[in-house]
Amino acid sequence: MVRKEIQDDTDKMTGRSKQISPVPIHLSIYSPNVVNLTLIDLPGLTKVAVEGQPESIVQDIENMVRSYVEKPNCIILAITPANQDIATSDAIKLSREVDPTGERTFGVLTKLDLMDRGTNALEVLEGRACPLQHPWVGIVNRSQADINKNVDMIAARRKEREFFATSPEYGHLSSKMGSEYLAKLLSKHLESVIKARIPSISSLINKSIDELEAELCHLGRPVAVDAGAQLYTILELCRAFDRVFKEHLDGGRPGGDRIYGVFDNQLPAALRKLPFDRHLSLQNVRKVVSEADGYQPHLIAPEQGYRRLIDSSLNYFRGPAEASVDAVHIILKELVRRSIGETEELKRFPTLQAEIATAANEALQRLREDGKKTTLRL
Repeated sequence: MVRKEIQDDTDKMTGRSKQISPVPIHLSIYSPNVVNLTLIDLPGLTKVAVEGQPESIVQDIENMVRSYVEKPNCIILAITPANQDIATSDAIKLSREVDPTGERTFGVLTKLDLMDRGTNALEVLEGRACPLQHPWVGIVNRSQADINKNVDMIAARRKEREFFATSPEYGHLSSKMGSEYLAKLLSKHLESVIKARIPSISSLINKSIDELEAELCHLGRPVAVDAGAQLYTILELCRAFDRVFKEHLDGGRPGGDRIYGVFDNQLPAALRKLPFDRHLSLQNVRKVVSEADGYQPHLIAPEQGYRRLIDSSLNYFRGPAEASVDAVHIILKELVRRSIGETEELKRFPTLQAEIATAANEALQRLREDGKKTTLRL
């Protein structure tokens, strides 16, 4: 049933053309008689494309196998037939490329029962011919005839145990041979790998928890759902911004001192540069006074002349006064930007930050125009 399920799924994905697909078939088996193990069954490495397969299949299979065995958490089961020279084993060759230390590689010898009479695989199984960090395990699977006869796995395992127990070559190794021993060995090794990884996994989880808690703290308490509570929240946030802005203006944070500097330094310096010495020179005063009354004679200096001198003098103040308004406006805009950035409660709500900035800048723009008009009237 398991084999048929896998075959049907494969045919759905690739058709019956003997092609391969990198899309995995996930098959879960639950039983009290099996060990906890995740097994990824990859296609065997090939050297020649058979009929119905594209020429690229050799490289395609190798690429697919590499994509799995290169992962540092993967345990590699390098399977090699015992009736072939171990020196030509593609599985061992690839394993040594991706796992040069051999920490992740387990060697498996199959078809021990099909070796030529008079030969055995003791050189490999005892680690002399091709030593690995982990011991080699020999297994005996069902023959094609057994598969055709539907010999079940329980009978196949019993037959395998009998083979090793009665074999004159492998009898002394029988306790460390066979599929059941291999499954337990892999399960135990997987358990030890998981235990070794647990401290780093725990550290990663704890770090993630700390980061999420910091983010949660930054995000703050839940936002109310009903409109009244939301309005109250928005007003509270606006008050928080207002508090920070006032601290910049009134003291405690830098900002207000720059506005004071405009009136204490910038404006007086601009006024000192005004050309009053030329405008109020004796020659110019005489000229303005003499022209004030036209042809009418006068006994004392006419009032209209004085007024004209004062009006034209006041006009000189217009430029520095407007420049002072602009300078204060720029400082206030900068204080708005800084206050929004420094209001902790607002950091959760970027959209509200933008809205407050827009509203504040629009208000400052209106006040600048009013300020200029008032200044010119004064």
